[in-house]
Amino acid sequence: MRAEEVLPDAADSVVRDGVTVRKGTVGAFLANALAWGAPQLDAAGRAAIERDLADSLPALRALRFFEVLEIRDPALRAFVAACQ
Repeated sequence: MRAEEVLPDAADSVVRDGVTVRKGTVGAFLANALAWGAPQLDAAGRAAIERDLADSLPALRALRFFEVLEIRDPALRAFVAACQ
């Protein structure tokens, strides 16, 4: 399957299992996951990233993202699991 078959070029979102998934959701999650583990991140920055991560989870679950990919960082994996 090609990217444009999942989300046509003219579209900025798709509905999966009743959840609207915006273009860029997976990329934003990956960027936030990498930033979340940065040692220089302060508490406010971590809290903002955690909100963004948590907000993306319904869409990622609708895409069945975590059925294919596993989070390697144990602390981040626990955070995501706690956001049920």
